[in-house]
Amino acid sequence: MRYLGCHLSASNGNLAMVKTAESIGANTFAFFTRNPRGSRAKKEDPADCGAAVAALKEKNFGKLVAHGAYTMNLCTADAEARDFACQVLCDDLRRMAALPGQYYNFHPGSHVGQGVEAGIEFIAAALKKALEPGYPVTVLLETMAGKGSEIGGRFEELKAIIDAVGSDNVGVCLDTCHVYDAGYDIVQDLNGVLAEFDRVVGLDRLCALHLNDSKNPFASHKDRHECIGRGSLGLEIFRAIVNHPSLAGKPMILETPNELPGYKQEIELLRGL
Repeated sequence: MRYLGCHLSASNGNLAMVKTAESIGANTFAFFTRNPRGSRAKKEDPADCGAAVAALKEKNFGKLVAHGAYTMNLCTADAEARDFACQVLCDDLRRMAALPGQYYNFHPGSHVGQGVEAGIEFIAAALKKALEPGYPVTVLLETMAGKGSEIGGRFEELKAIIDAVGSDNVGVCLDTCHVYDAGYDIVQDLNGVLAEFDRVVGLDRLCALHLNDSKNPFASHKDRHECIGRGSLGLEIFRAIVNHPSLAGKPMILETPNELPGYKQEIELLRGL
């Protein structure tokens, strides 16, 4: 089974997202838990969550991949902002308990001059605190392009966070644009990159993928997404990904610069591959 979907707006509720996903041929989807450029979250609606859970089961959807706000930097040098980011993470995982068994993905953060080791320590401490209540959610660290002081551009950095947290409920979401921009050549050697990931992190920790082409060349450390087959990655790598036995059954989420009709076309394209 291939679980393909895209980012959807959560403004009309969880059940509405399930119906929208089905209308474009998706059998998974992603959504922001709160304003992606801020911190405000919608009022919780237990009835809507319950209806969505029932619909997901009835329609045999794969796991969903919720996304934390871009502004949530768990390793910023500003202690007050760092504490607030940790509070947001804790609240997001609590809210995710209403949709049990799904994934919660986020950008690890930027250490802004403190150094990678310090950044990893801050991220791990926040994750330990947020995971302590044992909510039914697996947290995913997203692979990053490595621009500026971003953490997560190297597999070793993700492994260090996972080891420091020491929980089975931490995994990785591999973003094709980010990992290519970071210097992992999935176009020429997908098997080699997956083998490297397995050696460093372990493929058992690879839980989901973001499928994005890139507007920039290999190892550019830029992070600008492009529509499938229209960027520097090209179409054939996505054929390899959706057919790769090691990636079967994992939710694959489109984050390309599209609206719903474009996502529908890309999902059809990927299924056709």
